[in-house]
Amino acid sequence: MVSAIYPLPHAAGLLRSSTACYKMLALRKLLPASPSLGHASATTPLLADDRRRLSADSAMSDSEDDALRGDAPSTHSGRSWHLRLRETLIFIWALLATAGVLILAVWMSHKSQTNLEKPSGKRNLIFMVSDGMGPASLSLTRSFRQYTEGLEFGDTLTLDKHFWGSSRTRSASSLVTDSAAGATAFSCARKSYNGAISMLPDQTPCGTVLEAAKRAGFMTGLVVTTDITDATPACFSAHVDVREQEDEIALQQVGEGPLGRVVDLMFGGGRCHFLPNTTQGSCRADDIDVVGIAQEKHEFTYVDDRAGFDEFWEGRSDVPLPMLGLFAPTDIPFELDRRNMNDVYPSLSEMAKTAIKALEKATANSDKGFFLMIEGSRIDHAGHINDPAAQVREVLEYDKAFKIVVDYLEESKTPGVLVATSDHETGGLSVARQLTPEYPDYLWYPAVLANASSSSLYLAHKLHEHLASLPASDAQSDKDLKTYIKELIVSDLGILDASDEEVSTIAKYPVAAQPLFARMVSTRAQIGWSTHGHSAVDVNIYSSGGPGTDAIRGNVENTDVGKFLREYIDVDVDAITLELREKMERRPKTTAAAAAKVESLGQDHWASHEDMVRHLEQEGVELF
Repeated sequence: MVSAIYPLPHAAGLLRSSTACYKMLALRKLLPASPSLGHASATTPLLADDRRRLSADSAMSDSEDDALRGDAPSTHSGRSWHLRLRETLIFIWALLATAGVLILAVWMSHKSQTNLEKPSGKRNLIFMVSDGMGPASLSLTRSFRQYTEGLEFGDTLTLDKHFWGSSRTRSASSLVTDSAAGATAFSCARKSYNGAISMLPDQTPCGTVLEAAKRAGFMTGLVVTTDITDATPACFSAHVDVREQEDEIALQQVGEGPLGRVVDLMFGGGRCHFLPNTTQGSCRADDIDVVGIAQEKHEFTYVDDRAGFDEFWEGRSDVPLPMLGLFAPTDIPFELDRRNMNDVYPSLSEMAKTAIKALEKATANSDKGFFLMIEGSRIDHAGHINDPAAQVREVLEYDKAFKIVVDYLEESKTPGVLVATSDHETGGLSVARQLTPEYPDYLWYPAVLANASSSSLYLAHKLHEHLASLPASDAQSDKDLKTYIKELIVSDLGILDASDEEVSTIAKYPVAAQPLFARMVSTRAQIGWSTHGHSAVDVNIYSSGGPGTDAIRGNVENTDVGKFLREYIDVDVDAITLELREKMERRPKTTAAAAAKVESLGQDHWASHEDMVRHLEQEGVELF
């Protein structure tokens, strides 16, 4: 029974040994050792009736011998009370001894397992987030890669080789989470409402694993492809009621928060939130120069373009920490588009590799390692706009970054663990689509995705720029506009059979060009979507394996992932929470009406993000 409950391979052996001891002790009480006792043959019973095998001077009395063989009169008329008492005491002693041995074995096994869950010594932790990536995204990307590279069906992604389990994603306010509540579950290991940036439902802050790591002496870093102020990176480095407070998030990230500076390295987009509103390219509501504060007050080295990044790419020069690298006004373009602008924007894998090298070098002489969060951020955005061609390239780039991390950990002399998961799924992706009322075909066409050389978002920007460039007095004729749109569809989407109806609809409603372009790709590839928002599907967990990672095997809550992060590097997040509450207790509480507004902002984040992008475009800011 005990060995069935506890995984103790040696428990059965201990039980057998204890039982054998009991039998030997009982036998010795009745049969004292004698040097004159002859050796039995292999076929001789231990208690043979042949008395001639005992020497004449044997110490065994007739009464003991009879008792041993069951021939004593007491066996027929009742044993003497002292004999029964002795046997009862021996039996009780044997039971207690066996129980003691088993309890000791269970304690030793538990102690051994507990020690593995909290390793000692220097170690690194890399946490990766594939924002918006659900299980269907993996199927889509795996088959796409096999098709485009001519691989066998058994050839898989690096992610597939490190599949670990799955995570349940609901937030405290909804069965369908947003990225803010999802990332709070990772950073704080607590459930919260949609829109919360490391804040709990009672409007109090919760300490994050990154903040606790920094306080414990670890170096820390954030690498993303969206705004560095977006929900996921913000949840590790800031505390605000609602994710749209990105101006405040930017200030906290550079060191103006209640704990001072907690991040040593930040790579991503979102430059507009760090520039004063008197500067072209700013999207701040005030004239605060966050970059200036970062440089002058908190000693950040600041780079804002590919040339600046290339100074440190692949270790060409040492990265001076703290480092702030903001390489785009808002998001870094989709990988499908970025690869055609490689001289302007670094990729996720390039930023991840540079960050690892920088943090590794910075901790070379430290007894602490580093904590690094890497997010494949725009998988989520491709899901929001229902663009499968953009999404497969985002997942492939994320898989490439994942392999870089795995290879680093395998080669590093410092122990480390990689854990990766998604905050939620986006788009309700289905790798099949029924196009007609007839029974559906069992197929989808990866070639359609392979033919696309631009995302639907970038294509819509090109169309809008074309329309904006036309003089007001020289509006393009309907026929010329349709011709231009058809040329875009052929050159950038690789679609040769666009119908007159599809082209006419885009010409008539250019503001809806992006979803119309995306739908043309999805229908021809027979890819389905159920929403432009998030879904409640469970998401995958991946890991390099290592001490304690069994805690997140199988199906777990997203907060269990957060608990593992803090336990692996053994940091005191609760102490950070107490400090934050003391320092932030005087801030005004949100009213019920404001709380409702907070909730609605969290739900409408993607729409508000698109509004900001349009605002910057109207100001002539180069987004691509």
